[in-house]
Amino acid sequence: MSKCKSFAPAINENSKILILGSMPGIKSLEETHYYAHPQNRFWKVMSVLCNTDMVSMDYQTRIQTLLDNNFALWDVIKSCKREGSLDSAIENEKPNNIKALLKKYPNIETIYLNGNKAYSAFKKHFPDYLPLCRKMPSTSPANARFQLESLLKEWNIL
Repeated sequence: MSKCKSFAPAINENSKILILGSMPGIKSLEETHYYAHPQNRFWKVMSVLCNTDMVSMDYQTRIQTLLDNNFALWDVIKSCKREGSLDSAIENEKPNNIKALLKKYPNIETIYLNGNKAYSAFKKHFPDYLPLCRKMPSTSPANARFQLESLLKEWNIL
């Protein structure tokens, strides 16, 4: 079982929408980039929402594009033990300090939770903030129930 730690948040004072995942997968942890697995649809979805091709951008440009469009990105879980990349394998989760983040960045209006594990961990650790939240279908390739077109339809609410 491997020890996993999330990254620092990608956020600035103009961010209005916070997107929270659960914990980066193996490929993302190796590259220290959010959503680094080529089959994860997150950057394709955000390309549509930001009206620009983020898939072909380098990572730092992707993050800057998110910030320029008032998005912020982080994870609910700060650390955990997990074998592989599946959320269902997460054990001993410790949450990030989302309460402090929201206090530091008061412009955050809405929190979107990328998948069931992000939602359940958020609900467990931050129940007072649930009224700010909306659970979204996971962009992970493991979420085979949602094809890209269906994901785009759901995520278009952002």
